[in-house]
This record gives sequence, structure tokens and C-alpha cells, in this order.
Amino acid sequence: MYEEILPQLINTNNTKLVLLVLDGLGGTTNADGVTELEVARTPNMDALISSGSAGLHRPVGYGITPGSGPGHLGLFGYNPIKYQIGRGILEAFGVDMEVNPGDLAMRGNFCTMENGIITDRRAGRISTDKCKELVEKLKNKIQQIEDIKIDIKAGREYRFAVVLRGDALSAMISDADPQTIGKRPIKAMPLSPIAEKTARIVNKFIEMATEILAEEYPANTVLLRGYSKLADIKTSTEKYGMRAVCIAVYPMYRGLAKIVGMDTPQLPGETTEDEFETVKKVWNDYDFFFVHIKKTDSYGEDGNFDGKVRKIEEVDEKLPMLLDLKPDVIAITGDHCTPSVHKSHSWHPVPLLLKGKYTFADDAKTFSERECAKGIIGHIPAEAIILLMMADAGKLKKFGA
Repeated sequence: MYEEILPQLINTNNTKLVLLVLDGLGGTTNADGVTELEVARTPNMDALISSGSAGLHRPVGYGITPGSGPGHLGLFGYNPIKYQIGRGILEAFGVDMEVNPGDLAMRGNFCTMENGIITDRRAGRISTDKCKELVEKLKNKIQQIEDIKIDIKAGREYRFAVVLRGDALSAMISDADPQTIGKRPIKAMPLSPIAEKTARIVNKFIEMATEILAEEYPANTVLLRGYSKLADIKTSTEKYGMRAVCIAVYPMYRGLAKIVGMDTPQLPGETTEDEFETVKKVWNDYDFFFVHIKKTDSYGEDGNFDGKVRKIEEVDEKLPMLLDLKPDVIAITGDHCTPSVHKSHSWHPVPLLLKGKYTFADDAKTFSERECAKGIIGHIPAEAIILLMMADAGKLKKFGA
């Protein structure tokens, strides 16, 4: 957003900005007419919003349901339509795989197939340890198909990444993932004649993996999607003049952060407290802190209303750990909505809380979708959030005479 004038507006100073993203935060009303955020007890977020500004944002566009990649790119201030970065490259970067020019990366799911039908796209959310075991099994038996070398690495739970290395690889193939249960597996199809070889390699990989995993119920086959190559994109330092860091547990989000030039330190553990403690540890080294909470999205995808409520409450309980650092600006939002009534991402507007020295205290008194609709920020594109944060922190100069 405003890429043609932004370079002349950047003002370097010592202010600290925190973007706290509860993945899939927003919801929509259930049978009782309430959302998870409305039910959750969030005294710390409520106190922030009652003295700050509120609004709603759209991650991509009206009525468009975003994936996690586009959702986060928008939050980082990049146009998610202009910069379409495939899920595969994000997963590969997130697990520290080597990806060279010409390589093709893709995201994999272990999943459950019964009588030829996909019954669980996440294989019961198998443990990360089980995922690593299964990946090793695949790596030992699938190292090359035709003239293409295969690299595989485990991610979190049921996720893994695959990188193909060789000549004439193309991302122009369809996902080998029906994206829903109750259907038969589907083959990757070339979307261009130049992609026929790649589609053939991907389908052969799935065929071989299914044979290898035949006795590994519930993780007895795989789905592949998000084919992508290296992207050409400005780093956050180049774009905003800020040293940026990503505090996240899940590989995909760490991968996306790396692509836009953020550092990704290792965490001592996987809890919200571990993440917030890491922010404290690196506080003096960075200007912009992207802090990612995953489980709000996971509970939404599982249709677990109460679980999502509990996670929101847990984050609110630990929030003083961040506030005690006295950030100059803090924004709390989601990358998209994942209502538990949908059990999936949705197109609904995402609640946004913004608190800084100069934010406008409006009529929103609690952090929820309906209260945020009252806010002075209004309904904005996600790309605008980082600019509002920077303005409030004095990091943007006046435009024009």
C-alpha cells in the first residue's frame, strides 16, 4: 500500500511496535447468537480497547476467504493479491529446508483414507513425533522420481514439506487435495503443457507414499498442495526501515516471516508464556515484533467453540507480560476469521485493537466483533494496519509540503 510514496515517508526512531496475531481470531454467531470472542473473559484486552481504537479489517477483499499466507502478508503490509506466495515455499522455509532457484516446494498433509474416501484431512492431528517417524519412512524409500530428486521434512503435527529438485519443474498444477472429507483423493493436473512432467512426478509421489503408509492408520496417505517457487519481495527492513522479528511456534508462519526478512529465533517451548518470554529476551534488538498464536485457529477448524474461548482467555491472562515491556504501539488482531460453526476459515471481517500514545479512544469498550464495529478505525484493508501502527509510533513523516 502506497509503495510509490512510502520510501520518502519513513522516519527512523527507537519506538517499539508489537503485532499480536491470534490466528483465526474472529468468528460469527453460533446458535446462541454469540461469538467466541464475545464469550471469552478478556479484561486486559478490554482495558486496552477502552482507551485505544477499534475497527475491523478485511485480509484480502470483501467476501474472499483468505488462506494463512495471504492473511499474514496483508498484516505485514504487502498486497496479498500482488504477492501470491504459495503455501509450499512457506512450509519449506518454516522448517529450514534449502530451496534454490528452480526448486519446487509444496505443503503436505498426512491424512486418513478409508475404502478409498478421505475421512480426515489431518489424520487425527497425529503428534509431531509421529510425523517425524513417518517422514523418515518416506525419505528412506522416496529419494528420486524420474530425474527429479526429492527432499522431505516434517513440520508440526500432520504437516510436512516436500521440495523437488531438477529441470523443467512448474508450479502450474492443481492441488492434489479435495480440501474436504467424504471425497476420493484427486490427482494433480497440469494447468499448462509445461507442467505435465511436474504433475506426473507429484502423482507418482502420492502413489508411492500411499503404498508405504498402507499400515499406518490413521496416517495412511498424503495430500499435496501449495506448489511454489522462490518469490521476489522486498524485506520489511527495505520497506519500512524496521528491524523485525517473528515469535511463532508453527513452521509456516516462521517461513513467511523469513521471506519478508524477519528473524526467527528458536523458542524455549511452545506455550504462550514461552513466546512472550522470548519477546522479552530479544526486546532490545528489534523495532517490530510479530507474535503469533496458533491454537485459536486450530480450535476453530475443529469446531471446538469452548476450546477457542479458553485459548483467547489464556492469551489475555498472559498479556501483561507484553504490556510490561511498554511497547509504544500494540495491535491485536487475527489473520482471518475461523468460526467454530464453520470449522474453516471464513470471509468475515476481523476484529482489530490498536493502542498507542496517540490513538483515538472511541466507543468500543470490550474486544469483540460487534464492539469493534463501533470503532473509529472503521473497516479497513489489512495492509493499512502496519501503517497506522507506524504513524502512531512517529515512524511516518508528513506527505507533501
